[in-house]
Amino acid sequence: MAFAVRHLSVLAYANGFTLWHYKGGKDPLDTVVKNNYFRDAADMLTTGDLVMVTAADGARIVSVAFADIETVAIAPLV
Repeated sequence: MAFAVRHLSVLAYANGFTLWHYKGGKDPLDTVVKNNYFRDAADMLTTGDLVMVTAADGARIVSVAFADIETVAIAPLV
């Protein structure tokens, strides 16, 4: 299964920051949190946004480290 924009939703928005939730369906967590998995939503995501990911085998909160028109880089929270 690939990225599906209908599974991405806004949980909160303030001052240019967005907290997202993404339901990964059958995709494993390691696939969902790879760079460019969210490329089709690059026009919606902003550097510094957080994404709560629920996948087939677990969940994780990640940060959008970089987003432009063609690239979405994801970083783990530390």
